[in-house]
Amino acid sequence: MGQAVKVLQLFKTLHRTRQQAFKNDARALEAARVKINEEFKNNKNETSLKKIEELMKIGSDVELLLRTSVIQGIHTDHNTLKLVPRKDLLVENVPYCDAPIQKQ
Repeated sequence: MGQAVKVLQLFKTLHRTRQQAFKNDARALEAARVKINEEFKNNKNETSLKKIEELMKIGSDVELLLRTSVIQGIHTDHNTLKLVPRKDLLVENVPYCDAPIQKQ
C-alpha cells in the first residue's frame, strides 16, 4: 500500500475516532476537526519518508489515546460532573491488590 493511501487512511480514522470520542460535544468536535486538519495541512508537502513515518506514528498514537482514554463529562451543577464513558471503554479491569505478593 502506498504512503499516500496510508496517510489518507489515518486521516479518516482520526476523524471517525474524533466523532466517537467527542459525540454530542460540538465545541470539542470542532476543535478536534480543526486540529487534525491543521496538522495534516501543515505537513502535506513533507517528502522525507522517515519524517512521514514519525508523523504517522504520532497520528496513530493520538488515535489510540482518543479511542481508549477520553471520557466525556457533563456538568450537572456548579460542583458536579457526570462521567459518560463509551461502551467500548468499559472493560474488565485487573483487580487491585492491597498487599503486593513478595518475590521469593
